[in-house]
Amino acid sequence: MCPSVSAVEGEGQGRIFQRFPEKDWEDSPFPQGIELFCQPSGWQLVPERQPASFFVAVLTDINSERHYCACFTFWEVGDIFFAEPSEVDEVDEEPAVIQPAKLFAPKSLVLVSRLDYTEVFRNCLGLIYTIHVDGLSVPLETVIGNLLTCVIPIAGGSQRTITLGAGDRQVIQTPISDSLPVSGSSVAQLFRQLGIINVLYLFCAALTEHKILFLSSSYQRLTDACRGLLAIMFPLKYSFTYVPILPGKLLEVLSTPTPFIIGVNSFFRSETQELLDVIIADLDGGTVTIPECVHISLLPEPLLQQTQTALSMVLDPELEVADQAFPPVSTQPSALKIQDKEIRAVFLWLFARLFQGYRWCLHIIRIHPEPVIRFHKAAFLGQKALSEDDFLMKVLDGMAFAGFVSERGPPYRATDLFDELVANEGERIRQEEACPHKVMNHVKELAEQLFKNENPYPAVAMHKVQRPSENTQSTGQNQTPFPVLEEVTVQLYIDHAAAKLKTAPPVVKAELKGMVPSGPPLGENGNVMANSARRLEVVRNCITYIFENKMLEAKKLMPAVLRALKGRAARVCLTQELNQHVLQNRAVLDDQQFDYIVRMMNCTLQDCSHMDEHGIAAALLPLVTAFCRKLGAGITQFAYSCVQEHMVWTNMQFWEAMFYSDVQNHIRALYLETEDEQQEGTGDIREVSALELASEQNRLWPTLSKEMQTERVQKEESTVFSQAIHYANRMSYLLLPLDTSKNRLLRSSGLGDVESVSNSYVTNSIAGSMAESYDTESGFEDAESSDVANSVVRFINRFVDKVCNESGVTNEHLKALHTMIPDIVQMHIETLDAVHRESKRLPPIQKPKLLTPTLLPGEELVMDGMRVHLIPDGRDEATGVMGGPPLLPAEGAIFLTTYRLIFKGTPTDPLVGEQVVTRSFPIASLTKEKRISVSLPTDQFVQEGLQLRSCTFQLMKIAFDEEVASDLSEVFRKHMHKLRYPQHVKGTFAFTVGQCGKMVVEHKTKDKNQSLKTLSKNLVKSAKRTIGRQYVTRKKYSPPSWENRSSLQSELDEDEISVSEEVDQSTLTLSSTIRSSDRQTMSNVVERACCRDYQRLGLGTLSNSLTRSKNEPFRISTANRIYTVCRSYPGLLIVPQSIPDSTIHRICRCYRQNRFPVVCWRNSRTKAVLLRSAGLHAKGVVGFFKSPNAPTAVPSQADSTSLEQEKYLQAIISSMPSYSENSGRNTLSGFTSTHMSTSGGAKVISLSQPKVSGKARNPPRGKWGSIRGSGRLSAYNPDVGTRLAGKESPQPNGGPSEALFLRQQKTYLYIIGDKAQLKGGKQDSFQQWEVVPIEVCDVRQVKNSFKKLMKACVPSSQPPTPEMSFLRCLEDSEWMLHRVLQVSVQVVELLDQGSSVMVSLEDGWDVTTQVVSLVQLLSDPYYRTFDGFRLLVEKEWLSFGHRFSHRGAQTLGSQSSGFTPVFLQFLDCVHQIHLQFPMEFEFSQYYLKFLAYHYVSNRFRTFLLDSDYERIELGVLYEEKGDRKSPQVCKSVWDYIDRLHKKTPVFYNYMFCPEEDEVLRPYTFISNLKVWDFYMEDPLSEGPSYDWEGRSRQERMAEETADKPDTGPKSQRRIVWPCYDSLSKVVPDAITKLLEDLQSLESELGQMSEKWKDTWDKIKTTQRTETKLESRVSSLLMSSNLSHQRRSQGVYLQESSVGSSINLALDCEASSTSTPVAGRPSTSTLYSQFQSTESENRSFEGILYKKGALLKPWKPRWFVLDKTKHQLRYYESRQDKECKGVIELADVESVTPGTPTMGAPKNIEEKAFFDLKTTKRVYYFCAQDSQNAQLWVDSVQSCLSDA
Repeated sequence: MCPSVSAVEGEGQGRIFQRFPEKDWEDSPFPQGIELFCQPSGWQLVPERQPASFFVAVLTDINSERHYCACFTFWEVGDIFFAEPSEVDEVDEEPAVIQPAKLFAPKSLVLVSRLDYTEVFRNCLGLIYTIHVDGLSVPLETVIGNLLTCVIPIAGGSQRTITLGAGDRQVIQTPISDSLPVSGSSVAQLFRQLGIINVLYLFCAALTEHKILFLSSSYQRLTDACRGLLAIMFPLKYSFTYVPILPGKLLEVLSTPTPFIIGVNSFFRSETQELLDVIIADLDGGTVTIPECVHISLLPEPLLQQTQTALSMVLDPELEVADQAFPPVSTQPSALKIQDKEIRAVFLWLFARLFQGYRWCLHIIRIHPEPVIRFHKAAFLGQKALSEDDFLMKVLDGMAFAGFVSERGPPYRATDLFDELVANEGERIRQEEACPHKVMNHVKELAEQLFKNENPYPAVAMHKVQRPSENTQSTGQNQTPFPVLEEVTVQLYIDHAAAKLKTAPPVVKAELKGMVPSGPPLGENGNVMANSARRLEVVRNCITYIFENKMLEAKKLMPAVLRALKGRAARVCLTQELNQHVLQNRAVLDDQQFDYIVRMMNCTLQDCSHMDEHGIAAALLPLVTAFCRKLGAGITQFAYSCVQEHMVWTNMQFWEAMFYSDVQNHIRALYLETEDEQQEGTGDIREVSALELASEQNRLWPTLSKEMQTERVQKEESTVFSQAIHYANRMSYLLLPLDTSKNRLLRSSGLGDVESVSNSYVTNSIAGSMAESYDTESGFEDAESSDVANSVVRFINRFVDKVCNESGVTNEHLKALHTMIPDIVQMHIETLDAVHRESKRLPPIQKPKLLTPTLLPGEELVMDGMRVHLIPDGRDEATGVMGGPPLLPAEGAIFLTTYRLIFKGTPTDPLVGEQVVTRSFPIASLTKEKRISVSLPTDQFVQEGLQLRSCTFQLMKIAFDEEVASDLSEVFRKHMHKLRYPQHVKGTFAFTVGQCGKMVVEHKTKDKNQSLKTLSKNLVKSAKRTIGRQYVTRKKYSPPSWENRSSLQSELDEDEISVSEEVDQSTLTLSSTIRSSDRQTMSNVVERACCRDYQRLGLGTLSNSLTRSKNEPFRISTANRIYTVCRSYPGLLIVPQSIPDSTIHRICRCYRQNRFPVVCWRNSRTKAVLLRSAGLHAKGVVGFFKSPNAPTAVPSQADSTSLEQEKYLQAIISSMPSYSENSGRNTLSGFTSTHMSTSGGAKVISLSQPKVSGKARNPPRGKWGSIRGSGRLSAYNPDVGTRLAGKESPQPNGGPSEALFLRQQKTYLYIIGDKAQLKGGKQDSFQQWEVVPIEVCDVRQVKNSFKKLMKACVPSSQPPTPEMSFLRCLEDSEWMLHRVLQVSVQVVELLDQGSSVMVSLEDGWDVTTQVVSLVQLLSDPYYRTFDGFRLLVEKEWLSFGHRFSHRGAQTLGSQSSGFTPVFLQFLDCVHQIHLQFPMEFEFSQYYLKFLAYHYVSNRFRTFLLDSDYERIELGVLYEEKGDRKSPQVCKSVWDYIDRLHKKTPVFYNYMFCPEEDEVLRPYTFISNLKVWDFYMEDPLSEGPSYDWEGRSRQERMAEETADKPDTGPKSQRRIVWPCYDSLSKVVPDAITKLLEDLQSLESELGQMSEKWKDTWDKIKTTQRTETKLESRVSSLLMSSNLSHQRRSQGVYLQESSVGSSINLALDCEASSTSTPVAGRPSTSTLYSQFQSTESENRSFEGILYKKGALLKPWKPRWFVLDKTKHQLRYYESRQDKECKGVIELADVESVTPGTPTMGAPKNIEEKAFFDLKTTKRVYYFCAQDSQNAQLWVDSVQSCLSDA
């Protein structure tokens, strides 16, 4: 190599002064821009002379060869006044400005070489400088001439001595191997500067192609650091931008998008700050900064840990022994040069482990003329079991590894240290990896070899090089500038040397080529095989059964096999087993065998990744074209047509790897044949690998003749070509779907887009032209399949282009392939069409029979059952995850009826195949339907499916079976939508029930105003007549049903009157003109819930003369009789006596929806009233709460209304007895004085004037809930704020300890308003009411929280993260019951204290209704009975216009508003209260669930429409009792419940035992609330249990079938699955069970069975008389005190009807087994509630003496024998409450007469003693006399026998 030298000088910009040689060498061009690199931080003049500096920069030329530029810079006086113009063109300074002392300019000597000998360069350039400075007598030309003509070999371990002719001598040692990098001590330095972890980060970053920037203030250190980083990457070579020293002028290079390793002087640090994706290593500070957006994949564990350990043992050997008491003396780290090699050895060891066995994954696809080698990445990763590892994936995909394969892949070449390490030391590495000391020994050996490579001759002759003398260096006086040299002289030296070189013999030793050893193959992980032997056995057996045609056995094993195939070993086993059944590439199967084999193949492929790292898809590829079945004459279906739905077939890399491995096998076979011919008899049995063959062939290649060479090349080329044709066929098999009209595969994968295939390059000329023109050339245009065909052809074309280019196929052959491919595809499409046609004719495989559901009376099928699969959702219970066999997925059919969606089918798991799985929900409750695509485990296709969600907390995920045509599923969806959202409410099931005609036809609009006018006038008259009548005696009225209505229509039309206030009086004179049916209607209005309730509460009557009885504070107003005041209110309303109807008309305008305040309940004790209204309109609010006395410019109408409003509120306050007692004065002055004297008055809470009243406060009578405004404290005046936020020490009830609500100066009326509306209200000292602002959830919140609640309770899929557990989702749903409950409890408290409350929130029909109803339920026990609750719902929810249709989205019009379950929230609140007070409710939890289900089901008309007005308009309000034509169809849910209640106790709460006038105050903390089980139930045996007719029929059928085969005794036991059976039904509670048994026994004895209620009441009364206990306790203890029940009945019941052959239900229509008396506490908790003596169940009691334990005296004790608890208790005395001890009678073995012992009481006869022997000990007793003792003994005995 001949270096070139140049001297450079200049200012601001360098320029080349001289260069030698003047023309470039042939083999190394002169590097451009070298000036920049001599002064990387820019050329500047400095005022002081700097010391000479030296560094080496690295430049890379266009052929990616590296040039090393050694730069020696010194400083000379630059006299700028006399500089020649040519030199000073860059200088900006004016001569006048600078009066120079002296300025120094840099001058550089640069040596450019292809070799990297830093020290030699330093010495040579230093020598030239020394000669110049010290003025030695040697001519510089001679020195430079000699320097330029030194020739040094690149490698080979030679030693050269060179001299430049100045009395100097240097020795250069060349490295032995060219491939190993030379590092000096740079690696060790790098680790010292940055530390182990940092360098490892840089190492991984460089390998995974990140950008790395080094910073240092020393240029030489930058070069060394970069050199060190490259050295540890060996055997990989860095192939991106590599600039160890980057000049400041070129800094923009750093923003290049490609990876790089660059060094920059720290001087430019600030300019590197804004680089976002560059890893910056600061060598001086020892830090590595990784930006946030950069993720570096680190080495896989345990490699990372082991590498770190090894490195720390090299760098810091003292660490290990630092804690030892006697550390060894010699633990110093090695010398820097040696340490450098040890570190490199660690990395070499690391790479040997990473790439262990890589040669076994090389495919050699051509041997001649040049070896072509490809690496099978997937197989390598699979065998390493690192297919998921990020780091290795990136390294194998990187450029460096591609270079590694092309460089080290060829099998015949020179080998180096790394090859030997991988080939021979693999076993050693594997054994030692866990033992760090053995690793260290190995590392030291490797380090020695590396060191020897760099320093082959240890005894180096002494260097001798002159340095400048000290004085010239320090003083630098009178230096002459560096002279200009004579070019001619130097050139002469060069020419002379060149002539000599030509004649000299070559100096480089020839490299020894040899076969590269492959090393041990990558072993399969042994542990995988060991633990799966049993599974493999299953797979083998199943395959054997299939081929022996034992299908039943195979079917049983199938589920186990499909589970086993999740494991890799089983999949490999499957491919091997199947291989054995293939003969001559064919295996013809029958249909069922084919089906099973295909299922197994699909299951195997489904768990393969698209990379196929375990080679399973590769092993199946030949099999899918071998297994087939005959479909008809000459038509065969192959397995490939059924296994196409897997991503692996669309992965280009998979096909390439497969192709290459096949090509390799064929080429190997090709050469094996030729060798076999040559060495017939040698008998060499060992299998020769392809690489070994190739290596042998490469060795022989030069010896072959030209003809032989070309022949071999041609043979290989045609082998590749034939394989390409073969693969084009194979690919078309797997890519063309069976039904080519369905574009399945291409939709799901990226076949169509070029980008989806990584790094495939297409030869533009051919592929481009062919892809466009093939279909026109090949002469077919097949319209409908062309899109599939085109994309498959494109895919195969791309594949062929890539592999043929890589494997050197000739262009002619490539063109031939391109013309062939479209024809291959087209031919295949044609065969497929025939196969598809025939496969449709196949008799379908036996699928389970579709079961028909039992329909309700009047329910009809809209669509017949479609075969679907019910797929498991996010609930684990039914899938077998929680134990038990999986009930889902199940196969069956989905039925759409006029009322429900029903799925009925059987589980696919054969172990539970005989169970029936049912899920259903009413169509009206469907809330969301979305399309999903599902892949079933049993099936190969991805199916279309639907996910249907219902607000009854049901979820159906169904996948349509492939037999269901896709258009049919569309029809199904359309029908479903039509039924879910009918045009009009008359289209709902409640109206259409029983009508014929499959789909509901839209009705013509009929006239709706059914004589409202007539109705209104006569309302009052009939009201008087019927007001006294009680609810039960209602007359039955039957208006004509809709079908017969038309005849009435004409009559109705005559009466048509426009609804307006000015009614023509003449039309309405006589009541006699009205038809009787209409009169009936009016009496019904009065008879509505409201009126009955008003009368019960004494709120008002309709007296004859209609004159108001003045002493009544309230009256029933008929202002709204024709719904003119407020459409959504009932016809009759309660208003204060003093307010005329005209005022009502005016007031109502201030309120939203005209819903002005009306009274809905009165506390019978305190006479406080509860009012409800909507919130005020905005303007009303302002006028209402701002001081009314504020002078206004113009008296507006708003003023007068607000005054009327005040009058109205005042009238309500006056009606309260407490008010009239208190003040009695009714004037404004009276108001003031009362307020001042604080005997009565009010406050408006406002933000503006916070006031604290410091009065003494009465403690309240009850417990408190707190109103919490969404967790934020309210900012109103302090006392109220703290009160509402519940700040003071909370009581268990969630309220403040002192209820500040009730100050001494009691407010008469509290108005609960919406916080958002009450802003800016002023406090006014005159008003007698107080406004309490609260935050309520609006409808939107309820809607969203309900959606979240549904998703939590019925998730559609498994939670993505374990954190999203059920409880977390539940919390997130914010289902805000506690707020509503808190407000209600507070209102109850106020009413109980005697203040009236007006609830005035939103529009008055959602939250208001919830609060008002809950308040009444909590305050009034009547509403906790069946009648009362019904009345409450009818009054507050139905009459007062909760918008059921709108909130439930029942029709098409309200579809957009979505489903908002306000009523469900109310029921949930009632359920919470029920749980806390189980004895206060007559109805059971089941009753609430029943209502919750049916209020959305639209089965009954009760909850349809939005108000009474709408119901009257439609004529449905009063027909509930009517229409006896079809008695089985109930129109009202209440009638249905009554009817059912008579037959079965399912709605009844056995623990009902109310206390008189009990006001309930439930706890309202979230922690006190429970999730309602209504949300969670999913009994798969029967679906929801709320439609009784369907259930009873099923049961009857089941019983009939069960009774027929009577073969011997049957076990009474059965398994109960919580997710399958309805628990309340299968495991009924004791009372229900006994009533049931009683009934079955009565029927067996032929007696008339009593109604259950009568039986129950009878038992209760006998119970009372017998035990004389309080009624409350007796009903509680009922459930346990069975002995009494039995005795009172006189029928001795068996525990269950074992002996009886008949098992009758209670009544024909419903079986009594289902009694979900939910939430009943266990007996023990019932007892613990009552500790008092009188309420204990004492069968016998009295005083006995009892002997204590050993040496204790006898003592008298009061004993109580309790039969119920079955125990004998004793107390100190009779009065004592505290039980001293208990003897469980269960433990008693015998009772025997006893004898007196020491210390026994005196004067007592002997017979009074008796002993009680238990299992634990013997008790000694003594009674007062013998009779008493006998009594005790008998009682205890009878107890024992009873048990």
